Amino acid sequence: MTPSVIRWVVMILLMDLVSSGRVLWKTKERVRDVRQQKAKQHLMMRAGKGPRAAAALHKEGHVHQPLDHFSAQNTETFPQRFFLNEQFWEPARGPVFLYIEGEGPLSELSVLAGHHVAMAEEHGALLVALEHRFYGTSIHSGALETRNLQHLSSQQALSDLAAFQRYIKQKYNLSRRNTWISFGGSYAGALSAWLRGKFPHLIYGAVASSAPVRAELDFSAYNKVVGRSLMDERVGGSEKCLNNIWEGFRAVEAVLQGGNVAKVGTDFACCEPPTSPEDQAELMQSLADIFMGSVQYNEEGVSLTIARLCDLMTNQDEAGVQDEEAYSRLVKLVEVYRTLEKEPCLDVSHRQTVLTLNKTTDSRSGYRQWFYQTCTEFGFYQTCEDTSCPFSRMLTLQTQTQLCRLLFGLPQHTLSMNIAFTNQYYGGDEPHSQRVLYVNGDIDPWMELSVVRNDGSVDRDRAVVINGTAHCADMNPTRPGDRLSLHQARKEIERHVATWLKYAAWENMDWPTGILGG
Repeated sequence: MTPSVIRWVVMILLMDLVSSGRVLWKTKERVRDVRQQKAKQHLMMRAGKGPRAAAALHKEGHVHQPLDHFSAQNTETFPQRFFLNEQFWEPARGPVFLYIEGEGPLSELSVLAGHHVAMAEEHGALLVALEHRFYGTSIHSGALETRNLQHLSSQQALSDLAAFQRYIKQKYNLSRRNTWISFGGSYAGALSAWLRGKFPHLIYGAVASSAPVRAELDFSAYNKVVGRSLMDERVGGSEKCLNNIWEGFRAVEAVLQGGNVAKVGTDFACCEPPTSPEDQAELMQSLADIFMGSVQYNEEGVSLTIARLCDLMTNQDEAGVQDEEAYSRLVKLVEVYRTLEKEPCLDVSHRQTVLTLNKTTDSRSGYRQWFYQTCTEFGFYQTCEDTSCPFSRMLTLQTQTQLCRLLFGLPQHTLSMNIAFTNQYYGGDEPHSQRVLYVNGDIDPWMELSVVRNDGSVDRDRAVVINGTAHCADMNPTRPGDRLSLHQARKEIERHVATWLKYAAWENMDWPTGILGG
């Protein structure tokens, strides 16, 4: 066994912390897969010629980017993946719609399906999409080693996008008449807003869906919104549902505190008994993740919607129990979750979480890279230390932030400084940039870190809040079962984009001498 391996084994045995969200991260990946599958079906229905004809519409390429845009001494580069779709483009005056990918691999569907693609068809736009550095295949050898992660940041990513804009402009010989509009969701939504703010001469307007533009170390408000959404009758929640969830978590804690670890391990079909305090906290995080994922992605591909989840937590027949015990309902809920997700058991090994985060060879997952960015830029730690949280008090800020030191050697006291810099650099949720449209669903916990008000801003008409919808719902292709509020929000987005393009065309028009005082 090498010294480095021995060091990690020792650190894993000694640590007293828990990471946030391994089950939630898996949920996110599964929702992404479901959305892509639905997008493919939507695309093939429109094309009417099968997957080969649909695939022929896009082109894939790579552009070599500087590893460090801010150091002239560093001449290293890496290949960054992109996709193009020229199907709708009108070269003379057609705009360019830039789709920004976030903390995951880029799909060809980024230029083939989605609300922005429908708008591209309407406006004759060229569709381009860029993968984020250090995610997917846009990575160089050894990039995930801790010493190399210093080149992973939102600032470097924005410089990648600016360089990519120049590349496309040269490739297609674009002029000022070809107006650029950026689109992104979640972290990529924040990038879309920041790209417009930092490079207004390149990007004329930006749509930022579910964009957490304010960095926050202790994101306790996340679970506050989760609790509120679980009570929301519009989406199938109820006060009884939330109360039963709260009682269920208290009951699990009581059994663990009573020393009956074997019962909990058996009841929740844990892969191994949660004998250590770290594994018990991991169990509580995994249970909370099921609810968090159901709220964040409600009706957007998650296996358990809020309505179904609350049905299991409140309906006696559905829960399959003969009493009112919230503990038994929680056990039944996890059983249903594992069946739907085809999980043979519930993994509660904290050691496995740390090993997963320490993998330096799997770039497609993005789990390690994103955790690094939370340590160095954003925080976003979803804690449960106040009375508004319906889950376990084991989910503390300290137990999550300690991973930054363990995995990347980053002292905890630097996290607050990193987050303060991010907010100062970008403006937090009070930005001064214009022509940025922030779109959020009102049951999505991430709306707490976005721009949701229009009053008193530089750009007064800049926020769209969608009743009863979740994370990035507006970005999907239109479906027959979509809520009316979602249809209305998409119309509002379309109105903004059309207005921006109209203004840009007016500004770029070749006016006769004297019309504008020339």
